[in-house]
Amino acid sequence: MTDKDNIMIEEFFKQAAQQQIEDNGFTERVMMNLPETSQERVRRLSRLWTLFCGVVGIVLFFVLGGWQIAQGLFYGGLRMMLGWLEVFMVTAPTTEFSVNPWVVVLVLAFVLVFLPYQIARKLYVIQ
Repeated sequence: MTDKDNIMIEEFFKQAAQQQIEDNGFTERVMMNLPETSQERVRRLSRLWTLFCGVVGIVLFFVLGGWQIAQGLFYGGLRMMLGWLEVFMVTAPTTEFSVNPWVVVLVLAFVLVFLPYQIARKLYVIQ
């Protein structure tokens, strides 16, 4: 097709797009009376399957002792972090460049506690 044909087609569709036809709610009534499509059925079954698997997963988590494992992982990580912090506080003053360990701890606390709090607060206000 040439540019002239493209221009003519665009003009035709511009005119057609400007026309408005009143249907007095006919389209909505037709859409409400259409039978359920297979895609909607698949989506509903998918949601039910997801809900079923989630419930089974939560039940298995508690029945098989997942809470104790998660608690052990948390406490192990906490002990490791406190051990790292203790080593850092002891060895930081002995480095070649002067580092005040308390400043590092305060900056770390700021990043890990205050900033997430501020972000969560701002997100809550926006919603």
